[in-house]
Amino acid sequence: MRPLYEKREDDIEVYRKRTGHFPPHVHGSVECIYIESGSMDLGIEKEFYHLDTGDFAIVFPGQIHHFQNFSGEEGYAVYLLASPSLCGPYRAHVIQRAPSYPVLRKRELDPDIPYILLRMFADESERMREKARLRRSKNRSGEIVPGINPADAEAINRAYFEIVFRRYLMSVTLVERKISADEDLVYRCILYVAEHFTEDFTLTQMAEDLYVSQFELSRIFASTFHMNFNSYVNESRLDLASNLLRQTDKPITDIMYESGFQSQRTFNRVFKEKYRVTPREYRNKSMAELP
Repeated sequence: MRPLYEKREDDIEVYRKRTGHFPPHVHGSVECIYIESGSMDLGIEKEFYHLDTGDFAIVFPGQIHHFQNFSGEEGYAVYLLASPSLCGPYRAHVIQRAPSYPVLRKRELDPDIPYILLRMFADESERMREKARLRRSKNRSGEIVPGINPADAEAINRAYFEIVFRRYLMSVTLVERKISADEDLVYRCILYVAEHFTEDFTLTQMAEDLYVSQFELSRIFASTFHMNFNSYVNESRLDLASNLLRQTDKPITDIMYESGFQSQRTFNRVFKEKYRVTPREYRNKSMAELP
């Protein structure tokens, strides 16, 4: 889950994360959320929805949304992000409409949905372990030993997503979207940070580029994002860094610069403030937690 408007290369991504705070963000994917344990509050535009263990929701592309865990109880959620192109004849619907009530409670959820999401995550975890093993295990000629066929995995995931999405549509009502002026400015802020967070830029520069006052931007960050400008930009950088630590074997210094940090000291400090561990410890722990 990344606090930015992503231009994604992959059609589908599935991962599991602890429930917790995640600031307002927007992207071009259909985002499915299944609460595996604990609880979480999902904010979409100006509405809040409480999700308990076993509940499920979908956020449509272009919807500003965020996550909170007010209970303080540790829990986990499985996320599935998919391109609207995989929605087939419903592609126009996910662009122009949204569910009137996006949450399906455990008691009304088709059992295929949690089964598929947990199976997809288990398969993805196995692929990640296999990739890590193949990076370490090369034959004498230097060629990587063949492993899981990516094309087969992608085809299976597309079929899985279609089942999940169609089951969901059978249980919700779609309505036309309406965007207010305030929501439009929030969207523009998120998109701007998404495009520039790996660079060194200021609130003043952002205000000039968006043709609004610094006061107006500060109000948006305080009232909608519930954090100041620097904290929000660092959230974007930290989320990219944490994903690179989990999914690649790039050197930590390279990840720091790629994520937009210019100082090792700052990177280590803000990373530890958010995740309670160093970047290296986070990488090691993430690998150990794979099922």
